[in-house]
Amino acid sequence: MGGHGKVFTLAEVSQHNTRQDCWLIINGKVYNVTEFLEDHPGGDEVLLSGTGKDATDDFEDVGHSESARESMNKYYVGEIDISTIPERLTYTASKQPHYNQDKTTEFIVKLLQFLVPLAILGLAVGIRFYSKST
Repeated sequence: MGGHGKVFTLAEVSQHNTRQDCWLIINGKVYNVTEFLEDHPGGDEVLLSGTGKDATDDFEDVGHSESARESMNKYYVGEIDISTIPERLTYTASKQPHYNQDKTTEFIVKLLQFLVPLAILGLAVGIRFYSKST
């Protein structure tokens, strides 16, 4: 393959996103995998879904063998200009206090521990006065 050592932008690599012209970015390197689409054990859709982005995580998550990694060399066309790849967004938890089911349950239990004996006492006193008056 030609282009060894060439540096591509994400926009340039993203244009190669079809079965007839498929490029991937893996570990900062750009690969033209068009010829490999039909032979890929996971199918061509897996490779096509990695176009237009950094496919490193997708590649690593599968756990490719050493021989698979070595065979990538023949598809290498250059490097990616990492400044053209947007930073990954990370999830930031909300600053709002969270609803704590345990504290709410604890409060209800304490309230009931106070009110139930009070209600029983009130019922006992009420029955005693009712029975004395009859």
